[in-house]
Amino acid sequence: MSISARQPGLDTLRACAIVLVFANHYMSFVTDEATFGFVSRIGWTGVDLFFALSGYLIGNQILAGLRAGTFSMGRFAARRLLRTLPNYYVVLALYAFWPPFIDGTRHAPWWQYLTFTLNFGLVPGTRFSHSWSLCVEEQFYFVLPVVALLIARCRGAVALGWFALACGVAAGMLFRELGWQEARPPHWGNGAFYTEVYYATLCRFDELLAGVALAMIRQCHAPLWARITSFGNWTLAAGVAMTALAWKLFLDDHFGHAITVFGYPLLALGFALLVLAALSPASLLARVRVPGAGSLAVWSYAVYLTHKQLCVVLAKALRPMGIDPGGATGIAILVLASLAAGWALYRIVETPFMMLREKFVPASAKPALPAAVSA
Repeated sequence: MSISARQPGLDTLRACAIVLVFANHYMSFVTDEATFGFVSRIGWTGVDLFFALSGYLIGNQILAGLRAGTFSMGRFAARRLLRTLPNYYVVLALYAFWPPFIDGTRHAPWWQYLTFTLNFGLVPGTRFSHSWSLCVEEQFYFVLPVVALLIARCRGAVALGWFALACGVAAGMLFRELGWQEARPPHWGNGAFYTEVYYATLCRFDELLAGVALAMIRQCHAPLWARITSFGNWTLAAGVAMTALAWKLFLDDHFGHAITVFGYPLLALGFALLVLAALSPASLLARVRVPGAGSLAVWSYAVYLTHKQLCVVLAKALRPMGIDPGGATGIAILVLASLAAGWALYRIVETPFMMLREKFVPASAKPALPAAVSA
């Protein structure tokens, strides 16, 4: 899809998500200080914003296909793999074979990287650890259509779908409760929290489910969708307020018990409202094209994969030259290098595979005609 044909609101949110992630990783792995202030400290939630966007886009695709009778599990899986695997495996090869990306870090068993299961029991500091979020998304992409297909075969499928979503949210809170208890003293610490809660699949699908809930409204409750999207700016204001509240609570007590159990659904609600505002034609978020947001959104997956270790490597090279990675010059160099690397990966690897995908695995096949009609 060309940049001009994309939805500006969703592109703005996707651009914001990669900016948040970049700012947080810059603090955590380059300067060890909040280089970008508040944005650095709360930037980890950029991953959750990606989750909310993915939940809606993938959920809407699946539900629309089921309603039209054109959904194919094989086609869906092939398109997802052609979208994610090429970029991912190219960057994984750098972490496996290129010395600057290896840099003495420990690695998990390689089969975990190859099968998108790295986040199971992941220890902070593991090589290519930020791909944990991609693992969660890939697992979700292949569980969601199976569950949707099973529910679609049942009587009262819509009600059952909403019940399944509610159970998913409750299960997430339960698993975070159990994970938090597991990470308590004498094992308590950021490392244990990340392994037991933050990286764990069963604890981290709140925003994905929130995105699917939006897709459910759009595909199964069209009058309600038309009504709520007519209040785009109110939705935007509510989303900003809810997200700000969630951010404040996390900043005040990031690893606390209550915020661990209930904070992620609150954050999911805030981001879902922002996604809804981006889909509401009358909202400012949907109508205003932020310069550069469309391009950054297109490159965001490639930038996400490459920026972290690239910044670490370049920062080490800049310091002997007297350039502080936390200063204006150092920041400019690392930002431009991250954008250039993401753009190159997008153009050289992602774009050709997207062209192959559209040629050989188009988005949907025409529904099969009855025998009499086709005859």
